[in-house]
Amino acid sequence: MGQSSRRRILAAGAAAAAAVFVPGPASAAPPPAPSGGVPPLGDGFLWGVSSSGFQTEGHAADSNWTRYIGAGKADPCLEAVRFWDYYADDVTHAAQLGVKVYRISIEWARVQPNPGSWDDAALIAYDGIVDAIVRAGMRPMLTLDHWVYPGWAAARGGWQHPDMVRDWLTNARKMVDRYASRNPLWVTINEPIAYIGTELRIGALPQSAATTMRDRLAQAHNEIYDHIHHAHADAMVTSNLGFVPGAETSVNQPFVDKVANKLDFLGVDYYFGPDPGTTAAGSSAGAPGMWQLPLQTEGIYYALRHYAKLFPGKPLYVVENGMPTENGKPRPDGYTRADHLRDTVYWLQRAKADGMNLLGYNYWSLTDNYEWGSYTPRFGLYTVDVTTDPSLTRKPTDAVAVYRDITRAGGVPANYRPTRAPLACSKVDPPDSCSKPVVV
Repeated sequence: MGQSSRRRILAAGAAAAAAVFVPGPASAAPPPAPSGGVPPLGDGFLWGVSSSGFQTEGHAADSNWTRYIGAGKADPCLEAVRFWDYYADDVTHAAQLGVKVYRISIEWARVQPNPGSWDDAALIAYDGIVDAIVRAGMRPMLTLDHWVYPGWAAARGGWQHPDMVRDWLTNARKMVDRYASRNPLWVTINEPIAYIGTELRIGALPQSAATTMRDRLAQAHNEIYDHIHHAHADAMVTSNLGFVPGAETSVNQPFVDKVANKLDFLGVDYYFGPDPGTTAAGSSAGAPGMWQLPLQTEGIYYALRHYAKLFPGKPLYVVENGMPTENGKPRPDGYTRADHLRDTVYWLQRAKADGMNLLGYNYWSLTDNYEWGSYTPRFGLYTVDVTTDPSLTRKPTDAVAVYRDITRAGGVPANYRPTRAPLACSKVDPPDSCSKPVVV
């Protein structure tokens, strides 16, 4: 979501799939809650925060997204929250949460403004950001592609162009060689299927080219995976998947099949439950109405269980998870960001207690950001009024103190019970999420 990503571009399709699902008889008893309550996630668990370059940095370089905005296809990005200028404060805020991981992206459009040449000043600035994260006691998680590529690549057709993979890899190898010594966690391509969906939505990609883009993204991932491991044999690499409730297998599995042998951990993003009533426009990344999508915190358990079954024993990492509000206003149902965070963490602890190899969790996002077309959806632990506050003051939400307590304790207390009880028959991952539901 961020959103995230965010952001269920294919939520309408997921809803359609969920709507036709009719559960059969229960095939197994639901997993019981651990006796004595949920245990903490332990000292080795990686708590983190997520963000992305274009959504936060400001001073945007010429890119596919600045061109979409210039063509009137999205609201102006303004200067975002000016992470480029205020990163020291944001890194401090993250460190004060007690997190161990800070995810950012290294923007190809910023570092390679022209074919064959790189911007040394931009690279030095990224050096400063990455080193600030390390000095603050956190591990960088570096994303090589968070849906943004240079304007010169956009002008020739983006991922439709046959040289896109070659040029993407040229830049990505340079970034890997520069930052491998910082021992980051690597995300090659953010939510690849949602990436394709956004390009379709914005009109940059014809439907006929969607499969080509998917295959090229998979090729880029596989080749840079090998280069990362050549640079650092013990590196941890993923391409995070935007989980689509009710339709995960049909939506993401074709990409997963192409990269399955080159994933050191499974990066899973989870935001919403199945979407039975919201329009497709309201379900798209950055579109109005994201805050109206149904929240189902136990769904994160089912999303993790889905991939734990597909990849037994492989580490799982929630790379993005959060809750949108409309311009930071309280939700009509009274559910707060702190409620949502505690409830979600409870289900992470349940997943770990039930034997899933859960490595870490990132909250999307540290601050509010440009949500791929709008500033109305707010996901930040710190809210920022980009359109009305020239100072871009970071204002803590109720979840800041809660997250700090969670990271110190390793989770919610053993006797915690979610604010919202799990559904008896969830359609997040049918049929298992209905036939084998979790209970409190």
